[in-house]
Amino acid sequence: MKPAASLFALLACASLAAHAGSIAGTSAGAASAGSSASSGSTSGGDKLVLAAREDAALFVASDGTLRGARLEAALRHLREHDPAAQAVSDLRLAQAILAR
Repeated sequence: MKPAASLFALLACASLAAHAGSIAGTSAGAASAGSSASSGSTSGGDKLVLAAREDAALFVASDGTLRGARLEAALRHLREHDPAAQAVSDLRLAQAILAR
């Protein structure tokens, strides 16, 4: 893929993230809210999820083909700390990570 096409795909991904607010406010957002509310500050889990944004953008832009290690760790963390996230697809969780 040409650099311009990659940039376009990432920008399109950002647009999709805006529509992911519904999941960000429910299962994935609940995992974030629960962990930060319990610690009173940004927890290691929140930092892990935020660090996965670049991998999440690549994952969404590639329609789930390209998976980075940071995204894998964030997905695992979200599912371990929020049972509702277990029923959500990787793609929807990645979109929710981008919406943060």
